[in-house]
Amino acid sequence: MREAYEWIRDIIIALLIAGTVLLFFKPIVVKQESMQPTFYSNDYVIVSRQAYNLFGDVERGDVIVFKSDLVDENGEQKHLIKRVIAVGGDTIEIRDGYVYLNGEMLDEPYVAEEGISGEMGSVTVEEGKMFVMGDNRRVSQDSRSPELGQVEESSIVGKVVLRIYPFDSIETF
Repeated sequence: MREAYEWIRDIIIALLIAGTVLLFFKPIVVKQESMQPTFYSNDYVIVSRQAYNLFGDVERGDVIVFKSDLVDENGEQKHLIKRVIAVGGDTIEIRDGYVYLNGEMLDEPYVAEEGISGEMGSVTVEEGKMFVMGDNRRVSQDSRSPELGQVEESSIVGKVVLRIYPFDSIETF
């Protein structure tokens, strides 16, 4: 009887620990090529669900996962992983393939290919929204496309804080 009690107690403790961890963190498998070379398809990342509730506001350069209005082949709402380029009140423009934030060209060492961001006239990001782009600009469906546009901060699932797989590429963000 005592051994059964100990087993039940250990299972309950394990479930409580797992539930607490999942309240703060969410494991995600990257299923897109839009963030290469930062993330590749089938990379496993850990997303902090509470990053912006507990530790501050969304910042330019953050890599986030968010719920979009786009749907996948099963008709389910897509979760996308993108980099925050601009936040509410910022002005963004894309010319000659380069991104300009508040009039200054961004230094973007993370992009797959320099100078292929396309063209876009000057746009001011609305308060409470973000302008997001993938690091692989050639294939990324991001805020440049009318289907996605500026992203509501309220749609954020979390901030990417750690890549845990592949094991030879473990990295914090």
